[in-house]
Amino acid sequence: MSVCYDYIIVGAGSAGCVLANLLSEDPSVSVLLLECGPTDSSPMIRMPKGFGKLLADPNHVWHLPTTRSKAAGPEVWMRGKVLGGSSAINGMVYVRGQPQDYDAIAAAGNPGWGWRDVAPYFKRMENHVLGADDLRGAGGPLDITVGRSSALGDALLAAGRTLGMERKDDLNREDQEGIGYLAFTINRRGERVSAARAFLDPARSRPNLRILTGCHVDRVLFEGRVAVGVAAQTPTGPERLLGHEVILCAGALQSPKLLQLSGVGPAEHLHKVGIPVVCDRPGVGQNMREHFLLMLQYGLKRSRDSHNAEFSGLALIRNVLTYMLLRRGPLATGSYELGGFARIMPGVDRPDAQFLAAPFSLDLDDPAMAFTRDPGMQLFGYPLRSTSQGSLTVQSADPRHPAAIEPNYLATDHDRTLSVAMVRAMRRMMAADSLKPFIGAEMSYTAQARTDDEILDAFRRYGQSGYHAVGTCRMGSDPDSVVDSRLRVRGVERLRVMDCSVYPEMLSGNTNAPTMALAWRAADLILEDRKAETRSTGT
Repeated sequence: MSVCYDYIIVGAGSAGCVLANLLSEDPSVSVLLLECGPTDSSPMIRMPKGFGKLLADPNHVWHLPTTRSKAAGPEVWMRGKVLGGSSAINGMVYVRGQPQDYDAIAAAGNPGWGWRDVAPYFKRMENHVLGADDLRGAGGPLDITVGRSSALGDALLAAGRTLGMERKDDLNREDQEGIGYLAFTINRRGERVSAARAFLDPARSRPNLRILTGCHVDRVLFEGRVAVGVAAQTPTGPERLLGHEVILCAGALQSPKLLQLSGVGPAEHLHKVGIPVVCDRPGVGQNMREHFLLMLQYGLKRSRDSHNAEFSGLALIRNVLTYMLLRRGPLATGSYELGGFARIMPGVDRPDAQFLAAPFSLDLDDPAMAFTRDPGMQLFGYPLRSTSQGSLTVQSADPRHPAAIEPNYLATDHDRTLSVAMVRAMRRMMAADSLKPFIGAEMSYTAQARTDDEILDAFRRYGQSGYHAVGTCRMGSDPDSVVDSRLRVRGVERLRVMDCSVYPEMLSGNTNAPTMALAWRAADLILEDRKAETRSTGT
């Protein structure tokens, strides 16, 4: 007889790991956590810079092709396929977003998701190196440290004043505007802290939590419109795994795909590709929001200010030994050194662009994006709250067939105007007096892009995803939304989506931290509903 779990969680990423921990705290509750990829045992996951070795590895990373558009060529979007999900392979930048982001979500008909509702969850999960205060947390499961200073970094911080960005020790204050060394999910020992490390490790030995890796979920199983489990390909063969409630935590690209494969989505399209319709929900896979960035790269006058030569030859051997023995050096640091949030467009009352700087430069014409031979650095930026909307739609009833991902970048006047103005602002910053002892010329990839059309063409040639997609299973109170404010999928029962796909609009920054906070808040909602159900049934 098949085991019936209380909760089946699909996807062991930033959201799934949090939920698995919190829901399994009650020993009377059985939880099954399913992950398509392997365990997180690779030493390249623990080493902060090790993710560069993992990104090309299909065993640890999904490589999801996107379609070509007027604004950009085709890309391959990468997402983590391992315990910890994308938190195991990302740049580790920890950004909460702006309070106004969350208040706008609540105002759109989603009670319980305003800043005052969500902020305590950030504080609860943090173990911040700067210590606790009224907003920041200490003693939580997620270690957060701040990047180390450098001469080039300090000069960049001073240059930020040209854009009105004053230096901040903590970029996660309620007033986000400013520039500073970034916060990272790296512990004091120089190791990455993924969601699996922070939330799964303390729970792995619980007898009521089963973690199954190498498990590809094909679809959600329904009896009528009630979710009863999932059909999956497990290491031992195909299985029907049964549960009282199914929770999708597969992310903004895989959760809507799973819903559509399960018959929950736009009925007309599902009929065309041969998928039986369970519930017509046209909004599934729509409303995709993503950050679209452009790198400006500059030569550096001194080799010691650049990391370009640190990851090959004798320098790499030295850095590996330094990391193994001392957990220090370039391999123990985050991808980027510092970041900033600035107001670009006239009249805006909060930052509308984010910048990140790194002491290395890449050959943007090389598909492998190798380091340039000469020393260099990069500054990249993206509009924080894009208004362009992309989409994801399945193209076949075969779960292995890739979905069509259309980012639809720069589709609105707002996004185009802000993107052009942002690039000009970045150039003003790089021309600051504080950088003159360090910076040479802008590299040729973008140097000739001066007019509006030329800058937009540079985005088409060299623009990249920020890997921050949200919105494809939109939370809302209107009939076209995919989930309600308790993250229950509309039109069916016992099925929820609890990951970044439910955020209805783009957040002002990186999405890993907001996804973990969302999952902690979501766990409380589930537990509240469980108590209410227990009272109503008397069990």
